[in-house]
Amino acid sequence: KKISDILGKSAPKPGVPADLQNLLSQHFGENRSVIEREELKLSDSCFLPANDLTHSFSSYLKEICPKWAKLRKNHKEKKSVVMLVICSSALRSLELIKSMTAFKGDCRVLKLFAKHIKIKEQMNMLEKGVFHIGVGTPGRVKALVEQDGLCLNSTKYMILDWNWRDQKLRRMMDIPEIKKETIDLLEMCIIKLCREGSVKLGLF
Repeated sequence: KKISDILGKSAPKPGVPADLQNLLSQHFGENRSVIEREELKLSDSCFLPANDLTHSFSSYLKEICPKWAKLRKNHKEKKSVVMLVICSSALRSLELIKSMTAFKGDCRVLKLFAKHIKIKEQMNMLEKGVFHIGVGTPGRVKALVEQDGLCLNSTKYMILDWNWRDQKLRRMMDIPEIKKETIDLLEMCIIKLCREGSVKLGLF
């Protein structure tokens, strides 16, 4: 069955926390012990309200983060961002950055993808300046965290670009490589931060 066949027959269903929870339990179910699986569980309280498909990106961000102006003002940490937005490609990152103009105010946004940008450049920028939002692909974000270029101490929100489909009608989690890198990033550090209550996950 092609994705297009399925989509042709049904109205798009917005992603909900259970979609990610099930995806993770399937992924970890095969090669993790029961105890490990418990530690990799995300409860409903880890999630922000999901996008019901009526929102623009800016209006969604305003809804889940009404105190953004204050958070933005108080953020002074280098090497970190308050909000991480994870999507499937450099091109989609640029689209999302454009479409958050109404939300972001005068905060600084950093592109966190690999296309045309060396990881060292991103590390230098993070080290020298204060950025509020990082938008990019899971592979590059994970690499920056691994190389201590990006620290998640100040991160409060991680938004997954869950519902958007590319020209081939694939969502980010339909693309094997992006799905794997996203799950790796979640497992490496995000799930722990969510379980501790310091990071909330949003599905846009």
